[in-house]
Amino acid sequence: MNLNEFKKKAAWAALDYISPGTIIGIGTGSTVFYFIEALSTIKHLISGVVSSSISSTNLLKNNGINNILHLNDFNSLEVYIDSADEINNNMQMIKGGGAALTKEKIIAAIAKKFICIIDETKKVNILGSFPLPIEILPIALSFILNEIIKLGGKPKVRKNVITEHGNIIIDIYNLNIYDPIAIEKKISLLPGVVTVGLFALRGADIILMGTKDNVKIIEK
Repeated sequence: MNLNEFKKKAAWAALDYISPGTIIGIGTGSTVFYFIEALSTIKHLISGVVSSSISSTNLLKNNGINNILHLNDFNSLEVYIDSADEINNNMQMIKGGGAALTKEKIIAAIAKKFICIIDETKKVNILGSFPLPIEILPIALSFILNEIIKLGGKPKVRKNVITEHGNIIIDIYNLNIYDPIAIEKKISLLPGVVTVGLFALRGADIILMGTKDNVKIIEK
C-alpha cells in the first residue's frame, strides 16, 4: 500500500472543483503539497491563493504560484482545500499535525466549500487515535495541562515547536472523542487556548479519499 499514491490521487481530483478565476484557500501538510503541485498545472486559470502556513507559501512559490493574498483582505472564499489527520463519518476532523491549525481554522470558517483530501487511512469511526493538538499561549501551560487531565486526556507539549504566532502546541492523547462538537466547545473556552484542532463545528463539505482503486467522493 503506497499511501503517497493515494494522497496524490485525492490531491489531483481536487482540481475538478476549481473554477476559473477562483481564489483558493490552501491548507498545510503532505497531501496538500501534492495538491499544490497539481494546482501549478492550472495556475494561469486561478486569481490567487490564501495560504495557511509559511511552508505552504514556500511550496506555492516554488511551483510558480506567486499571487499569494492576505487573509484579512477577504470575508469569504469560494473553496478551501486541505487535508486531515483524522476524519469521521460526520465530516468532522482532527487537524494540526503540522502546527498550522489556527490559520487553517480561520480559512475554513470563511470558505463556502471545504474540500478535504485524504488517503483512506485517515477515515475513522471515532476521533482521537491521532492526538488532538491545541495551540495555547505559553503563559497558560500549567493551567491548561491540568484542565486537559480533568477531561481524561494525557497532554504532552510538542517539543521544539513554536507556531507562526509565537505559541506552543499541546498534543492530547487518550481521548475517545464521541461528541466532537462538545469537546471543541469545552476546550476552546479554556482561557489561554488559541485554537483546538477539532474541526467539528465547521467540518468538511466534501471528502476526496484516495484508495487503491480510485478516489472515493463523500458529500454531506
